[in-house]
Amino acid sequence: MASSQQSTSPPVAAPKADAIPWLTIAVVVAALFMAVLDSFIVVVADPAIEADLHASASDVQWILAGYQLSYAVFIITATRLADLYGRKRIFLLGVALFTLASVACALSPNAGSLIAARVIQGLGAALMVPQVFAYVTVLVPAARRHSVYGVLGIVMGMATIGGQLIGGLLIGADLFHSGWRLVFWVNVPIGIVLFLLTVRYVPETGSAATRKLDMPGVLVLSVALFLLVLPLIQGQQAGWPGWVWACFAGSAVAFGSFVAVERGLERRGGDPLVPLTLFRQRSFSLGIILVLALYALIYSYYLALSVTMQQGLNMSALGAGLVYAPAATAFFVFSMVASRTIPKYGRRVLEIGAVILASGYLATGLLLVSGPRITPLLVIPTLIVQSVGGGLVITPALNTVLSRVKPESAGVASGVLSTAQQCGGALGVAVIGAVFFSSFHPSTVGRVAAAGHAFAVASFGVFVIAVIAGMVVFLLPKAPAAQA
Repeated sequence: MASSQQSTSPPVAAPKADAIPWLTIAVVVAALFMAVLDSFIVVVADPAIEADLHASASDVQWILAGYQLSYAVFIITATRLADLYGRKRIFLLGVALFTLASVACALSPNAGSLIAARVIQGLGAALMVPQVFAYVTVLVPAARRHSVYGVLGIVMGMATIGGQLIGGLLIGADLFHSGWRLVFWVNVPIGIVLFLLTVRYVPETGSAATRKLDMPGVLVLSVALFLLVLPLIQGQQAGWPGWVWACFAGSAVAFGSFVAVERGLERRGGDPLVPLTLFRQRSFSLGIILVLALYALIYSYYLALSVTMQQGLNMSALGAGLVYAPAATAFFVFSMVASRTIPKYGRRVLEIGAVILASGYLATGLLLVSGPRITPLLVIPTLIVQSVGGGLVITPALNTVLSRVKPESAGVASGVLSTAQQCGGALGVAVIGAVFFSSFHPSTVGRVAAAGHAFAVASFGVFVIAVIAGMVVFLLPKAPAAQA
């Protein structure tokens, strides 16, 4: 059985000496942008969805959470399926599933059907996203990889920061009186084009070393991730009841069991779902911690900002989205700066970015507690400072994690990276969301004052996470990865 599966696995494509297959990269990166965007574009649509579908607060929470949960739980399994059956095949399946789920989201008649469609959409994203990083590692020569990782960082950052802006523009346009549904309809033509371009321009690759799927590892890791991510997503909304802490305890036990299962399989010469030797690389293990911290702060902060602008200042989705435009521009510019300077200066670029990033959050908190009432013009300058730092540290973080990973381990390393992004986001929303909403009391001091106070508290909370990220940066290897 093992030999049969090995013979059908497609070989790993060897990259050319110095060429970057930009057309292939552009196709898969477009899918990455679409998947990341859908984590954020729905945030500004929440009020419209709630009103149109008569959704409860719990329903709205699950419209966001369903996508994140299935996305996080199935990523690593999807990477191993791609190693077995070919990255192109699994990537195409992901694009098709994501596109069909987007149609289902757009046509949803009620909150329950929208939640179900979002869960399927998250599964499509899980099948797509890790293949993007794997393609870069496998197809791009090591000496040129930093440039492509820079592009990936820019794309992900722009999708993250620009999600609210794009969502606001789409809802404000209200084409064909579609309202919030347009944020899902927009995926459909893009998905169809991506599918056709993938068939034509994306090569098939896989891992010849992978013989079969580690089903015990799949099951135990899926349970561990589910028990971790579910309470992170639902804990704050539910008031942190006993079942949340039971899930955390169960998750710890499941992760311990997963390590034991994988070690046992390695000793027997099998193919573990996640080779634990990956974590012996300092740049990889520290890089994963850095990614967890960075995505915890960025997911949570932009959720808090969206609530502040719309519920606190009573701004429209379009108005709230436009608040992000200057920050998105700054992020793009300094991401380009980072991609050009990392090869020469290495860790120093991330150090500078981490200091600026933390300073931006601290400045926002101090400004808001010093007396002025919160307005968009008050926070835009500090949002720009945060984005300058984010461009310098978030963009190179991907290269930090994957630059020293061998091509044969590209799939699973990419899956771990993508899982860290989603778990970090869920962790940040849980922690900072609890901090923000416990400080948001519009009934006692008025909406504007309450929003300003809550956003200040959230800024201080995110500052602490940014400091932790900065500490990890200073522990990373100083020099860029050796260019092969």
